[in-house]
Amino acid sequence: MTTAVSERMQQIREIVCTHLELDDAELTETSDFADDHEADSLSLMDVLAALEKKFGVTIDQAQFARMTNLRAVYEVVSESASW
Repeated sequence: MTTAVSERMQQIREIVCTHLELDDAELTETSDFADDHEADSLSLMDVLAALEKKFGVTIDQAQFARMTNLRAVYEVVSESASW
């Protein structure tokens, strides 16, 4: 992972942890937000809004269903931001 990717992943991790009220150690790149962390759709919409604001992107609502874990969120944001 390059430095830029690592930094962006960490920024995304911080946003997810804040909005899902998780400790950093609880969240892995592949842990499922709903199944493993009991996140509801409202919390996930908050994550989406925070990501759009932080990175200056607009994420298509159709991509929301893909955003089930940290790795998938990174992929969606990176596609939207053209990283």
